[in-house]
Amino acid sequence: MSAFPTLLSPLKVGGLTLRNRTIMGSMHTGLEEAKDDPFGRMSAYFGERAKGGAGLIVTGGVAPNWEGRVYPGAARLTKSTDAVKYRPVTAAVHEHGGSILMQILHAGRYAYSPIAVAPSAVASPLWRFSPMLPIAMPKFWVRKTISDFAHCAKLAREAGFDGVEIMGSEGYLLNEFLVNHTNKRRDEYGGSYENRMRFPLAVIRAVREAVPEKDFIIMFRLSLIDLIPNGSTRAETHTLAEEAVKAGADILNTGIGWHEARIPTIATSVPRAAYTWVTRACRDHLRSKGLSTPMVATNRINTPQVAEDVLHRGDSDLVSMARPFLADASFVNKARDGKASEINICIGCNQACLDHTFKMKVTSCLVNPVACHETSRTVTPSATPGHVVVVGAGPAGCHAAITLADRGHRVTLLDKNPNVGGQFHLAKRIPGKDEFESAIAYWSASLKRRSGQISTRLGVEATPALVADIAKQSTQPLLAVVLACGATSKPITNADIEGAATCPHAVSYLDVLTGKSAVGQRVAIIGGGGIGFDVALFVTHAAAAGTIQSYAESWGVDLTGQVPGGLTKASVAGLGQRAVSMFQRRAGKMGANLGPTTGWIHRLELKKYGVRQVTGARYEALDADGTLRWREADGASHAASFDTIIFCHGQSIVLGSLQTGIAASLPGVSVLRIGGCREALELDAKRAILEAHEMAMQL
Repeated sequence: MSAFPTLLSPLKVGGLTLRNRTIMGSMHTGLEEAKDDPFGRMSAYFGERAKGGAGLIVTGGVAPNWEGRVYPGAARLTKSTDAVKYRPVTAAVHEHGGSILMQILHAGRYAYSPIAVAPSAVASPLWRFSPMLPIAMPKFWVRKTISDFAHCAKLAREAGFDGVEIMGSEGYLLNEFLVNHTNKRRDEYGGSYENRMRFPLAVIRAVREAVPEKDFIIMFRLSLIDLIPNGSTRAETHTLAEEAVKAGADILNTGIGWHEARIPTIATSVPRAAYTWVTRACRDHLRSKGLSTPMVATNRINTPQVAEDVLHRGDSDLVSMARPFLADASFVNKARDGKASEINICIGCNQACLDHTFKMKVTSCLVNPVACHETSRTVTPSATPGHVVVVGAGPAGCHAAITLADRGHRVTLLDKNPNVGGQFHLAKRIPGKDEFESAIAYWSASLKRRSGQISTRLGVEATPALVADIAKQSTQPLLAVVLACGATSKPITNADIEGAATCPHAVSYLDVLTGKSAVGQRVAIIGGGGIGFDVALFVTHAAAAGTIQSYAESWGVDLTGQVPGGLTKASVAGLGQRAVSMFQRRAGKMGANLGPTTGWIHRLELKKYGVRQVTGARYEALDADGTLRWREADGASHAASFDTIIFCHGQSIVLGSLQTGIAASLPGVSVLRIGGCREALELDAKRAILEAHEMAMQL
């Protein structure tokens, strides 16, 4: 019997039978707009997920007209010649027994274009073209847009899609019509809720009329909690759900929050399955009305067990997981085959997926750099298999060893520490980053499964003599030695701040995170980069329960359904346990280089914790009693006493004679560096893992 019987059970929807209850949710990957073979790459990408067992796949958003595009040049489907291009994509999914919907998305006022349309001329906080306002759509334009959605759906049918998802959430056009926050109209599309939902319902009806076949599925994605002021009430969303079913929707998908909402909803700091309760409330309401339309739960569902639990307790009928299918295309098959421990779990970091999307780069995945690059990064057998020694079992070393083994090489993996994972053992200690433990567990399981090809030797210090001995004992030629031993915290010297080297209150971030150094009540953090922010969270954060309740209280999410938009006052209980100041030499906003989809979360958290931020600091001295003296950008001199001064001012590479010693003892053998021991400016797991992959593919 399967460990996940509900998750893996089939579900009949209309004339279509889904092979399981999993949905690969919509994500804009940039493949649609890629200059090099976009549809070939999409075919490989979606085909691999269908092969991996995904029940239903939803594409990234495709606009029904030119003004609905997310940005100029973004994907749209408006003519039959466009539909033909998608046929290899749908064929690739169907070849592996999967089903696929095309998401029809009209960006509305979220369009990255000087010409954007909306129900009313209300600017978005994400608007890049201020002081220009979006165009308030005249009624004829509204009617035209309804027809455009219907036409787009017909073309999707021509392209071989099994249906469409109509995007009615996250603050895009249809969602904008639904709330007073953005809809100021006085015609039949504004005012009462009956009027405000007229446009989205007309879109659903038009699509159903355009494509009436029962085997063509309409999934409507509605925002069940907006997380903005003046958003929809729970009663309104439930009314919309009812009417959407009557209008022709076969499945109702859950949307959580608008893009402009200042509440984290998908980052790793959000508890798993944090929002399935809103889906449950809507599902229960529909059932009370005699409607059995399947509902989809979403957001931070990243393991088969979490998904099974959501379904088993009746929160939803299906679960949508987008990023988890980036992390592991075979998510479902591994769950089915009793190999759940071997699933490469999404850690919710957003660094290579959503951050790439917002930078208009092709999406990938930090823990799986093959994602969206199946035509160029897929692991293939080596023409010349041999023996490779990898020094360091952190993220880069583990990925390198696994990829090399999958290419047919024999690998010896060395690390002086007693466990694998490297710096991820520090990262998982940061509040909101406990998901990083999942990556460590995956690497451990993957190395164990490949034990016939990978000899993992932990608690062993790598030396030139040891590596030479491994080469001597090997039955295969030693092709290369890969140094993936990472970086460490920079030494604290007087070059940083006069007196820092001898100040007993000065400690490194590494000593703090490992518990080697105690932290007092008055804390200074030197450095405003990613490590500085992580350490600030570490020393300010109250004991974290990590529960949905504590998350909701901390961020001000209404769990009762009584407040329009779902916002309430955030709790400050347990805050301010330490007085913390952050300093950076560079002028300008602190944390400017943090990821666009998570940086704002960290900045808001530190503001909530009352962390003082000083930019443009010119350090003068650090006295033995912990007094820090500095000048600010205006030239004014300042001094303050601290119990602990934590240096987060960078990393350094510590190789000693290892590289030169190995090269001398093994002439002709390549000695390669990847990750932190190649470039130590900032801890960057995304870069380290990608370098490991590219190196492994070249050997």
